[in-house]
Amino acid sequence: MLKHAFAILLMVFSLSLSGCVTQTSGLAPFVDSRDGYSFLHPNGWLQKSVVNGPDVVFHDIVEPSENVSVVIGKLKSVKTLEDIGTPQDIGLRIQEKVIGSPNASLISAETYQNNGKPYYLLEYKISSSNKPNESRHDLVSVTANDGNFYTLSISTLESRWLKLKDLFYRVANSFTVNVD
Repeated sequence: MLKHAFAILLMVFSLSLSGCVTQTSGLAPFVDSRDGYSFLHPNGWLQKSVVNGPDVVFHDIVEPSENVSVVIGKLKSVKTLEDIGTPQDIGLRIQEKVIGSPNASLISAETYQNNGKPYYLLEYKISSSNKPNESRHDLVSVTANDGNFYTLSISTLESRWLKLKDLFYRVANSFTVNVD
């Protein structure tokens, strides 16, 4: 009887531990205190040095085309994300001017709050007309702060999207810019 009770107790304990997995499991923090932002990136991804490009880039060592990057741009006449436009407006502008592919499509554009600050989360599928196995899936999180427009983008091959979707959403939603 005691063995049976112990086995049940052990099973209940191990099941309760599986519920203790945090939202940050499998992710490592990156903090840029100079530019005032932070995010989580997948464990094992390496930082890549970039000249005259994104502020920071991390990529997977196994699948180097998977990457997360942050770009910071100056705002001229507007100060807030809402002044720039709706999530749909900004999503379409990024699709047209940044992604620039006629095969890109904005799948979703939403607003979320992080520490009381508004962010837009944009999801894209970029089809490759000449190489279908090279189609991509991107998540982009944007916000405005202190005269700057911050963009975090995380990208993978479309063939790997379903496997990585939850992880990539955790990365995109972890993007935090210090409040001015």
